[in-house]
Amino acid sequence: MALIKSISGIRGTIGGQVGEGLNPLDIVKFTSAYATLIRQTSTVKSNKIVVGRDARLSGEMVKNIVVGTLMGMGWDVVDIDLASTPTTELAVTMEGADGGIILTASHNPRQWNALKLLNEKGEFLNAAEGQEVLRIAEAEAFEYAEVDKLGSYRKDLSYNQKHIDSVLALDLVDVEAIKKANFRVAIDCVNSVGGVILPQLLEALGVQSIEKLYCEPTGDFQHNPEPLEKNLGDIMELMKGGKADVAFVVDPDVDRLAMICEDGKMYGEEYTLVTVADYVLKHTPGNTVSNLSSTRALRDVTAKYGQTYSAAAVGEVNVTTKMKEVGAVIGGEGNGGVIYPASHYGRDALVGIALFLSHLAHEGKKVSELRATYPAYYMAKNRVDLTPETDVDAILAKVKEIYKNEEINDIDGVKIDFPDKWVHLRKSNTEPIIRVYSEAFSPAEAEEIGQQVMKVIEELAK
Repeated sequence: MALIKSISGIRGTIGGQVGEGLNPLDIVKFTSAYATLIRQTSTVKSNKIVVGRDARLSGEMVKNIVVGTLMGMGWDVVDIDLASTPTTELAVTMEGADGGIILTASHNPRQWNALKLLNEKGEFLNAAEGQEVLRIAEAEAFEYAEVDKLGSYRKDLSYNQKHIDSVLALDLVDVEAIKKANFRVAIDCVNSVGGVILPQLLEALGVQSIEKLYCEPTGDFQHNPEPLEKNLGDIMELMKGGKADVAFVVDPDVDRLAMICEDGKMYGEEYTLVTVADYVLKHTPGNTVSNLSSTRALRDVTAKYGQTYSAAAVGEVNVTTKMKEVGAVIGGEGNGGVIYPASHYGRDALVGIALFLSHLAHEGKKVSELRATYPAYYMAKNRVDLTPETDVDAILAKVKEIYKNEEINDIDGVKIDFPDKWVHLRKSNTEPIIRVYSEAFSPAEAEEIGQQVMKVIEELAK
């Protein structure tokens, strides 16, 4: 069993003893701590908290406990039930709520669930707020409401449609162009909430035909839910049959978007953001942001429009903070996460799909042809396993010193930027490992530079 308490939320496997998994007692404790923090920090004062969930097998159980606890803390709950992460984020602001809780373990397997915690803007709590939730939970420093001050409960299933309407209303979403293009689209929604909302979105966009794979929201995922090539054999096979112009794949909570070309080959999740950014920058020039482990192609595309690219530490809250700081018009993460401030500051696969199809319709190219217009980079992902006694910070400091003649960024681990490639080293907060991400113009070069730096780390660790 596992229970991971971090500033970005509470994740765990269902079952086990108290403190060892995401079980009812722990759910109550962390929900109570969050409810206490929001009472202290929210400026909205509507006394409402929105709760949405993905389709996981444990979703109903976890939701009932969360809702009951919030009411016990005196909060009025708006239950939007089966809803994507971006839908819940938007619902917080549309509802004028004080905060929101999303019940999803994102791309983690079916035995996991999690509480993702939102502020009044529908954005994730920052590091200090997350830390305070953990402190309140640990100290059990919360107080429940008396009987006359218990919260109320309301179910509202209108937010999927409201989310779709908000996407259609975006200036750069060209519904007419998409309709004229007569696109045939395939989708794999891994048996979660994408299976509910994506067909509705595609119909509203005027897509000619929709081929659905694993769209029943049973929560019993038909394959590993992380949208990586090794997990997507079925939809890639389907595409080889020439049934569609493009395939969209989402994770269980629909904040990540991967695509597959008309010939059954992966588009590359790193290039979801690159492509959408190209379209956005063409029409609304401005700055861009992604995290340090994302492809350099975004920097290249941004430079093409004479704009400035900035890198942020890994994690959505770090990316959105940087985007606000530099006034970015588009940003996100290389794992298929598109953040478009004209909609909201959260990764949103619906926004990604609508902007991508608008771009594709305007370009009049096949998806593989569009992909070929972007700089070709290849990424390698490795790790160095160390002993618990290893001083990881000291190793990273020495690596910085060794490569001091290269461009170094140390806001999140150490990133070494060479003229034609890069390596990013990040230490894990939960185990004695250093993750090694590297990128170059070929898979062999990316692997080679990654291995070279890994040898340096291994020598330093002796």
